[in-house]
Amino acid sequence: MSEQRASTPLEIGSEIELEITGIAHGGVSVARHEGRVVFVADAIPGERVLARVTDQKKKSFARAAVTRVLDASDDRREHVWAEASLERDPAERAGGAEFGHIDLARQRVLKAEVLVDSMARFGDIELAGEEGEDFSETLAELVEAADGDDEANGLGYRTRVRLHVDPETGAVGPYAARSRTVVPVSSLPLATDGVNQIAPLAEAMQGLQTIDLIDPANDDPRMLITEIGQKERRGEKDLVAELVEDRGFIVRAGGFWQVHREAPAMLFGAVHDAISDLIEAGQFDPAAGNLDLYGGAGLLAAAVAEAAGPGLKITSVESDPDATDNAAENLSEIVGARALTARVDKYLSELLDAAAPVRDRLRRGTIVLDPPRSGAGGDVTAQLAELAPANIVYVACDPVALSRDTKSLLDSGYDLLELRAFDIFPHTHHFESLAVFSRAE
Repeated sequence: MSEQRASTPLEIGSEIELEITGIAHGGVSVARHEGRVVFVADAIPGERVLARVTDQKKKSFARAAVTRVLDASDDRREHVWAEASLERDPAERAGGAEFGHIDLARQRVLKAEVLVDSMARFGDIELAGEEGEDFSETLAELVEAADGDDEANGLGYRTRVRLHVDPETGAVGPYAARSRTVVPVSSLPLATDGVNQIAPLAEAMQGLQTIDLIDPANDDPRMLITEIGQKERRGEKDLVAELVEDRGFIVRAGGFWQVHREAPAMLFGAVHDAISDLIEAGQFDPAAGNLDLYGGAGLLAAAVAEAAGPGLKITSVESDPDATDNAAENLSEIVGARALTARVDKYLSELLDAAAPVRDRLRRGTIVLDPPRSGAGGDVTAQLAELAPANIVYVACDPVALSRDTKSLLDSGYDLLELRAFDIFPHTHHFESLAVFSRAE
């Protein structure tokens, strides 16, 4: 009977009462209605809500957004962004703060649950504590907050924000969730003061497509604008100065850099700790063929160098030539470091054809990688397994991608030594993870 009901599409715009039973990857909660899974925005597991159906493209599931909370969670808070609150129609809620109605501590529990679930479903790994208890609560304590976030309620941290411009009115704001509708806003509560000071939120910006606001740690805030019909952002190749603790980094204004003010230092420290632990265990060879893949501006290669000391040999590989230039400058004081421009898969393919002494150095080496949201993927993880480095330190921004790649590495003879998580995107569903693997002997 339930299968027959589930085959009947829900009417878009209709309102249904739902019991929220869990959290899903992507910042939405999970409920069931007449046998069908419903992914619900703006809810919290444990609540009973009235929700409006917003999408029914698949027979197996629908999407909805809360319009009224019937039984609220103790962890529900006033939304940190008024323009994203339940007082607005779902289609007019600002996107980019999908956890903004949830207590910060509960946000981290939910992120831990997503990581645990992802590892179980896609990595075939059951994470458990030392005594076999459910690990999600333990891991929640390890979803590490950035310095100052709890005191600031997770606000004022974003140093990079992209805004869009309504082509008809010139209004400036974020997109609504899962939409190309521009939502005008009066403030950017997740952004730094520097970003808010230059944000043209009250202005009509006809003729523009996007406005990128950046607030470097050691430079002046600035705007990068893209005119309609253009691909390149004006000013995107300008260099800006970032600061990670007392170490300076030069980065292209339009290039990749972590958006949380404290995130570069957190990830630098996490990789530094991972390498230090491998050194202490006698598992790290600084003179081997060590690699930093998807290396960007050289942040993580610098972390390896600080942990390993002056004898380190490391190559940072990045497909963006501008980022490679930045990395070469940022790593210039590290004698054994070099930066080169190459696609990671093509570079690894060349290494697989290298002479035996090169392959031997790689086998003794450690590979650090920080791939895009899609992960390293099957081809690259297969290449890594064939190269068989002693250790792999994997920084990930997507738990599902990390879980899939983890399964590939474990199936190829690696052990998972450590797993950490970092809440460097408060009030969103995003978080970073770090996994350390060692080749099983």
